[in-house]
Amino acid sequence: MQPLLHFTPAASHYHRHRQLIRTFINARIKWVRDPYLDTAIEKEKNLKPLLLLKTLIISQPFQTIPLSTVSPLKPHLHLPTTAQKFIEKYPSIFKMFLPPGKTMPLPHVKLTPKALSLHHEETLMLRLSHYRKDVAERLAKLLMLARGLKIPLDLIDLFKYDLGLPHDYLLTLLPEFPEYFQISDMGFRDSSGNVVLVLDLVSWRKELAISAMEKRAQSEGESKSRVKFLMNLPRGFDLEKRVMEWVEDWQNLPYISPYENAFHLVSNSDQAEKWAVGVIHELLSLLLSKKTERENIFRLGEFLGFTRLRFKKALVHFPGIFYVSNKIRMQTVFLREKYKKNLLIERHPLMGMRYKYINLMNRVLRRGKPIRSGFVGRKKGNSLSKGGRRKGDDNRYSIDDENDE
Repeated sequence: MQPLLHFTPAASHYHRHRQLIRTFINARIKWVRDPYLDTAIEKEKNLKPLLLLKTLIISQPFQTIPLSTVSPLKPHLHLPTTAQKFIEKYPSIFKMFLPPGKTMPLPHVKLTPKALSLHHEETLMLRLSHYRKDVAERLAKLLMLARGLKIPLDLIDLFKYDLGLPHDYLLTLLPEFPEYFQISDMGFRDSSGNVVLVLDLVSWRKELAISAMEKRAQSEGESKSRVKFLMNLPRGFDLEKRVMEWVEDWQNLPYISPYENAFHLVSNSDQAEKWAVGVIHELLSLLLSKKTERENIFRLGEFLGFTRLRFKKALVHFPGIFYVSNKIRMQTVFLREKYKKNLLIERHPLMGMRYKYINLMNRVLRRGKPIRSGFVGRKKGNSLSKGGRRKGDDNRYSIDDENDE
């Protein structure tokens, strides 16, 4: 079934004025599930809370922690269930034990030898100078998307995992790059009375102000101002011919770098939408897994000066560029061009380490020996309805094309 679109074609005689008008109006686009990208979400299910718990255990003086200490931290660690159930689910990662030599000892948790070995391997990689330079540059580029070259630390923390920042980056990474970063306050307090701290970029870095789109244009010998977004529509998603013509016309609009300030454009124009798409595209390009929670994008966008509606339109109007997954009770935005089926085309070294943790998570113990468990997604109750859609999944996103501001 084709998506429902209300469409007004652009006439050539006013093409040069498209930065002042909107030609794609009242868009209502059917959402088509991508089972491959949904599988990518399933594969990483529980990885983030597991790594947070692993880091907490390692940070303890004897690299063990009482279970009673972990339990109250469930919200902070984003545990999907009780601490004990979560720990028992991954016996190849965690081990519960009773400390010897104590009367009425409380259960403690530590890492298994295999998990500890993985942690040491990860630590060695995180200490490599080229890795630290890479993460510092991606963090600097994130700051360069913001007017004033500064972003509040609470927003940075939303992307800490996705950027691959060390858990203690304020104390370890930032002091290593004083020519890049400094911390200051915004001169006011939040609703709780706390001083709002921001991460500042010391100065503009011209050598970093090149977007992923522009790098691709350079490698392919294209004009940077005319580079087109890669489109990869999912199976079952067919656009009408006239809509495809509109998309091609939109693609031919000048590309404006996300590192430029284009807020002078009329907010509901096609050119402004292409710039907003470029900002989201660059943000996702900076992240290790080329995906993040939709709410993260909206919150950062609001700080950058975009309304939620403006970013929502950018995501909904271009399903060939972005995919929004509904898996595991949250909405995750993917940059489609970075994936082939459910696999990253280019894997960052830290993502390689994370996949090693996933492999270990999927091992269970039988008679004291680790074995591979079945794929986490193969469970009863995950049956598909007709058309390949999981029962209970929302089947589309739709918006009314109102004024942004």
